[in-house]
Amino acid sequence: MRSYFFAIFQVPLFKISFMLYNQNGILLLEEFLMNYKAFLIEAGKRMLHSGFTVGTWGNISVRDPETGYVYLTPSGMPYDTLTEDDIVVMDLDANRIEGERRPTIEYMMHLGIMKNRPDVNAVIHTHPIYSQIFALLHEEIPPVIDEAAQALGANPVRVTEYALPGSLEMAENVIKTIGNDAACLIGNHGAVSVGKDMETAFKVCTILEMSAQIYYMARSIGTPKPIPQDKVEYMVNVTVKDYGQKK
Repeated sequence: MRSYFFAIFQVPLFKISFMLYNQNGILLLEEFLMNYKAFLIEAGKRMLHSGFTVGTWGNISVRDPETGYVYLTPSGMPYDTLTEDDIVVMDLDANRIEGERRPTIEYMMHLGIMKNRPDVNAVIHTHPIYSQIFALLHEEIPPVIDEAAQALGANPVRVTEYALPGSLEMAENVIKTIGNDAACLIGNHGAVSVGKDMETAFKVCTILEMSAQIYYMARSIGTPKPIPQDKVEYMVNVTVKDYGQKK
């Protein structure tokens, strides 16, 4: 009679490893399960401590590509004290799968973006200072630095019309304005950044705020010159095809 035994490890904080061994101690199978609730909690802390929001404002979501379910931060709860029980899980039609808390009031925006963008698995809504300056001016941020062209894409970061927070109108405005881009500004409100994964979405957040700050400061002493469009498009293509190490 053959004997088998399981070993379960948490490696790292967000992944659980299931290992199946035979009676001789030979590894037969190893599976990794992502703990998206713990992952989202750490992302919320990162957003807060990176200066992308204050208090309980802002919100984050991540999609499990295997199930299609979306994990959302709850409404109005401090990021530093969230537990896995506070995370809300929904499908793309806003049916609740798990969690008892009220989801972020902007859940329609998160679900709508992901429903329209199969390439997006993470959405971060932030309230950073310099991005908000241009959001209240209702003024686009052009690609004025190389990093913006590479991380934010070929188009200027556009601004939505104003709508009440948490409203269907605001969600529809964001979905329309962001289109296939990596980010947009929400008029008189904040910013939205998206990515194929959470790390990409945070990179977009960082470059967006850095671009806004540089553009704002440059305008205080002169007239910034955006990068020519053909050069921007070239950098976008280089980033996709040639930048970094080949796998």
